Amino acid sequence: MAKRPVKNFKSHGYAIGAVMLAYAMSVTMAVAAEFQVSPSGPQLSAVLSQIRGMRSQEQIPSGEQAKIILHEGTYQLTEPLQFSAEDSGPFVIEAAPGEHPVLSGGVEISKWVQSTKKVSGLPGVDRGKIWVADVPKINGSVLNFRQLWVSGQKAIRAREPNSEDMQRLVAWDKTNQVAVIPTAALKGIKKPEHLEMVIDQVWEIAVLRIKSIKVKGTNAFVTFQQPESKIEFAHPWPPVIVNTNYQAPFFLVNSFRFLDSPGEWFEDLHAGKVYYWPRGGEDITHATVVAPAVETLVQIEGSLDKPVSNIQFKGITFACTTWLRPSEQGHVPLQAGMFMLDAHKLIPAGTPYHRKLDNVAWIGCPPGAVSVENAAHISFENCVFENTASAGLVMKNGVHDSVVQGCIFRDIGGNGIQFGNFSDTNVETHIPWNPVDPREISSHEIIANNLITECGQEDWGCCGIAAGYVRDIKIEHNEVSDLPYTGISVGWGWTKMTNAMENNFVFANHVHSVGRRLGDLGGIYTLSVQPGTVIAENAIEDIVPSPYVPDPRHWFYIYLDEGSSFITVRDNWCPAEKFLRNANGPGNTWTNNGPQVSETIRTNAGLEPQFRDLLTKPSK
Repeated sequence: MAKRPVKNFKSHGYAIGAVMLAYAMSVTMAVAAEFQVSPSGPQLSAVLSQIRGMRSQEQIPSGEQAKIILHEGTYQLTEPLQFSAEDSGPFVIEAAPGEHPVLSGGVEISKWVQSTKKVSGLPGVDRGKIWVADVPKINGSVLNFRQLWVSGQKAIRAREPNSEDMQRLVAWDKTNQVAVIPTAALKGIKKPEHLEMVIDQVWEIAVLRIKSIKVKGTNAFVTFQQPESKIEFAHPWPPVIVNTNYQAPFFLVNSFRFLDSPGEWFEDLHAGKVYYWPRGGEDITHATVVAPAVETLVQIEGSLDKPVSNIQFKGITFACTTWLRPSEQGHVPLQAGMFMLDAHKLIPAGTPYHRKLDNVAWIGCPPGAVSVENAAHISFENCVFENTASAGLVMKNGVHDSVVQGCIFRDIGGNGIQFGNFSDTNVETHIPWNPVDPREISSHEIIANNLITECGQEDWGCCGIAAGYVRDIKIEHNEVSDLPYTGISVGWGWTKMTNAMENNFVFANHVHSVGRRLGDLGGIYTLSVQPGTVIAENAIEDIVPSPYVPDPRHWFYIYLDEGSSFITVRDNWCPAEKFLRNANGPGNTWTNNGPQVSETIRTNAGLEPQFRDLLTKPSK
C-alpha cells in the first residue's frame, strides 16, 4: 500500500509548535492525527473542538485514530472538557513518555503575608503565626471553596475540637429540630455566620449549616438551615440517637475562632481573604497553595442511541476539584455518600413493595472529577485521581465495556470509583431498579489493579469502590486501603425483589485498614438480589473501628446486607470468621472463608506483580 502524502493543516492562529499535526501510514498502521500539546499552548477545549471539526469534515477519516499527547505541566481548567458522541474514537489522550501532565480544577493562591497585627475573631494563640492572602475572583466573584492543598498536602478547614477528636451531643429534639450541645464547644461564638456542624451517624455523617445559636448556661441550643434541617430530623436511618446511653459525636467547622492549630485554614468570604497557620517546616511563601474551582474536569456524555465510544486516557492526573452543595444545601446522606433529597419515617410501617419497611427516602448522587454516562469502550490506564472534594471517577447509567486499570485514587473526598445507578431522584430508593431498556444498565466494566486509598476524606461514609445497580462487572486485584468506612460496596436498594443486578465478580482484592471512623461496615459489602454474583479469593484484614462508634463489635470482613441473594462467597482470607448475613434472601452459598484459606490466595490478592510499583508512586 502506498503512503498517503502528509497533509498540512492550519492551526487557526495557534503558535507554531503548540499543536503539530502529522499523518503517517504504513502497511500495518492506520492513518493517525497526532497533536502535541503543552500547558503554554492553546486550551485543551480548543484542541478538542478542532479535532471535532476535522472529523466532521473527514479530514480525519472515519475509523482512524486521533491522538492528543500532553506534555509535562498543569493544565488549569475553567470548565469541564466535554466529550459527546461526535468525539467517538478511536481517540487517545495520553501523557508524553516519561512526563506527568495534570488536568487541574484548582486556582493558585499566592502573595502570602504574615499577619502581625491582632485580627478580630482570631484566638490569641495565633498571634504572629497566621499568614493571609487575597482569594482570587472567578467571573467577578470571590472564589468559595471547602478544601485547600498546600504543596499537595490537604490543609484542615478550621474546626473544633482539633485533630480527630469530637464532642458529644447533649440532646436531640426532633419535634422542634434543635440540637443541644455543650456551650464550651462554641469557643465563644454567638452568631453562626457560616458555621457548620458535622455529626457522626453510625455509618454516615451529616453536614449541617447552623442557622441560630441560643446559649443557656452550659448548654447551647442550635438550629439548622433548610433544606437539611427538615431532612436531618425526619429521616430515621442512619440514626443519630442509637439508644438512650449513646450521645452522637460531632465537631464544628468553619469559624475564625477555630483557627488555633498548625495546618488549619479559614476563608473570610465576605472580606475575600484566606488565613492559614503553616505546619512545621512549611515556608508558605514558596509553597504551592491551591483551592478548587471546577467540579468536574472531564465530562463524557452521550445518549442511549448515540453513545460516546472508544476514548482512552493514559497517564493523566486529574486533580483539585470542588463540590459546593454542602455549603449551599447541607449534606445528609443515606449511605455511600448518596444524599437525601427527602426522607421520613413510615407510620405505620409497610409499603406495597416492602411490607415491613419503616422509612422512605429519595436521593441524589454526588459528582466526580471525571464523569461518564451513556458511553462504551472508555478506558483509564495508569491515571491518577487525587485531591478531590467529591468522587474521583463516576461512571453513571449506560456505561459498558469500559476499563479502569493501573490507576491511583488518593485523597478523594467521596467514593474513589462510583458506578452504576443508585436510584433515580424521583424514585423512592427502596424500589428496585430494573429498566425496560437494558442499555441503561452499566455492565461489563473491568476495575482491575488499581490503588484506591484515602477516599471518603470529606464524607466519611463513602467507599473505595461503590457500585450501585450493575451487572457483569469485574472488580479484581485492587489494593483498597485507609478508608473511614467500607472498602468495596456492591448493590443498592435493600430489596429481595428482582432488579438489574446479576453476575458481578469481586475477585482477589486486598482490602485493609478500613473502617477507621464509622461503624456498621464491611471490608466487602453487598445489598439486594444479585444472581450469579461471586465474591472470591479476596484478602481482608485490619479493620479497627473508631472509638466513637456505638457498637465497636459491629463490623465484618464480609457483610451481606438486606436482600442480598444468590451470591457465592468462597475462599476469602481474613484473620477470623467474622461475617454478617443480615436479612438476606435465598440462594447464598458460603464456602471456605476465614483464616484457614491458603496463604497463596492471601498473597496473590491485591495488585498483580506488574502493577505493584503503584504502591511506591509518589504524589505529584
